[in-house]
Amino acid sequence: MEELYHWIDGKEVKGTTGRFSDVYNPATGEIIARVPLASPAELDAAIASAEKAQIGWAATNPQRRARVMMKFGDLINANMDKLAELVSREHGKTLPDARGDVQRGLEVIEVCMGAPAMLKGEFTDNAGPGIDLYSMRQPLGVVAAITPSTSPR
Repeated sequence: MEELYHWIDGKEVKGTTGRFSDVYNPATGEIIARVPLASPAELDAAIASAEKAQIGWAATNPQRRARVMMKFGDLINANMDKLAELVSREHGKTLPDARGDVQRGLEVIEVCMGAPAMLKGEFTDNAGPGIDLYSMRQPLGVVAAITPSTSPR
């Protein structure tokens, strides 16, 4: 049985709670792995690591960040078949449908590659009598989200 792990501060971290959740292949109902349930300390460590990494990322100029996204896109392309197989196992999708999901993810990365052009902000002189308008980039910092999935369709 494959046992998954947490990824914290660039390293594999085994769960410490001793509690796991089964990972099922929805196409077959087979249990394909176990994932550790995180402790509050593991969650805090992940957040602290993300906050630390965000400082460096925020200080990185947009062109360099775009190059990181380009490399990420190259890795997605190079591993398209393996990623599609993983999506198929996780969501119970056919391989062509899973490949389409990976391709759509790659398209999101491609939009991010163009982010430097979108991060410049704007200035409007004399938008009204004695009024100038401007917008500037102000990153939120570290955020977390639990998002719903509608797969398989």
